[in-house]
Amino acid sequence: MANTLLTIDMITRKALEILENNLVITRNVNRQYDDSYAVEGAKIGTTLRIRLPDRALVTDGAALQVQDDNEQFTTLTVASQKHIGVNFTTAEMTMQLDDFAERVLKPRISQLASSIDADVANSFNSIYQSVGTPGTTPGTSLVLLQAQQKLNEAAAGMSPRYATVNPAANAALVEGMKGLFNPVSTISKQFKSGLMGEGILGYDELAMSQSIKQFTTGSRSGAHTVTTTVSAQGTSSIAITGTGSQTIKKGDVFTIANVYSVNPQTRESTGSLQQFVVTEDVAASGGAYAAVKISPAIYTSSVALATVDSFPQSGAAVTFLGGASSQYPQNLVYHRDSIAFATADLLLPQGVDMASRQVHNGISMRVVRQYDINNDRMPCRIDVLYGYSVIRPQMAVRLWG
Repeated sequence: MANTLLTIDMITRKALEILENNLVITRNVNRQYDDSYAVEGAKIGTTLRIRLPDRALVTDGAALQVQDDNEQFTTLTVASQKHIGVNFTTAEMTMQLDDFAERVLKPRISQLASSIDADVANSFNSIYQSVGTPGTTPGTSLVLLQAQQKLNEAAAGMSPRYATVNPAANAALVEGMKGLFNPVSTISKQFKSGLMGEGILGYDELAMSQSIKQFTTGSRSGAHTVTTTVSAQGTSSIAITGTGSQTIKKGDVFTIANVYSVNPQTRESTGSLQQFVVTEDVAASGGAYAAVKISPAIYTSSVALATVDSFPQSGAAVTFLGGASSQYPQNLVYHRDSIAFATADLLLPQGVDMASRQVHNGISMRVVRQYDINNDRMPCRIDVLYGYSVIRPQMAVRLWG
């Protein structure tokens, strides 16, 4: 039976299917799609506002105590456009779709998926909760359970939860957990694929990705202390001692002596020191870091948005995670709703041979094809316009390696 000439819609749908199948981190986050971007005369710009759950205090007694709404929101910018170029002949257009996908699309689309995943892996910079020993590849069930503990203490939903680790951590975890309380089917799958699989230790999926990032800490070294007592609710910067022109990098994590995290529902101490992540690079000046910007903001247990049991005091020791100027893998453990990934429709251009746009499972993809008469070829570009944001960082954990 003669082959049928492939259409641009067929190619777009197949390319989108291949992209989804090759995503690792991104397929397990909250994927949102907004077609407002493609509406002529009604464009919404590049920023989405995402509403966060309201939090309030529970009061005692019969007397009504009305509280103002305390609705929080965060923003997500959809401004990253990535594409891959494909140049195929009219002869290739007559192949069966599966043959065309295997020979022409898969080698390119898998690279596009890896590039998108690598972007989303940068989410670690906004996540403060951390487990693992910097410099040691995680290889036991304990570290995965410690990550679950962090999520539980932060009142994250029990499901769906995911862990995505780099190849070194995947190898160590498969070896370290190959027979530990796992059902026969899971052990068999680990043996055959070399991957952890699904439904392990409360995780819906434990996956491996080459896109996991390496983080290089700042040059900060020596002892650090808080220089000024914090006393204002919602404080999102802190002053600490420094040395010379040393630096603290965006993504550095630290704790403060006697400042413990609280459960967001009960606002009672978890017994674990609150971890903070630095949100902007800062250099020491005059023997101090005058304003280190941090997340989460500091709220004590007297308010609904509580993150700590007490304010940091002047002279309290500040302890950074990991050595100075050192590089560590940043594996990720997260609830699906901790990270949002949004795509938007790109406009379909006029005056080209063909153009198609398809949407599936929250991902919009555009394919545009033009004819090159001089070489009898069909140059084609495959584009995705997207953005991502850590919208609920308390529902994610960095697993240091």
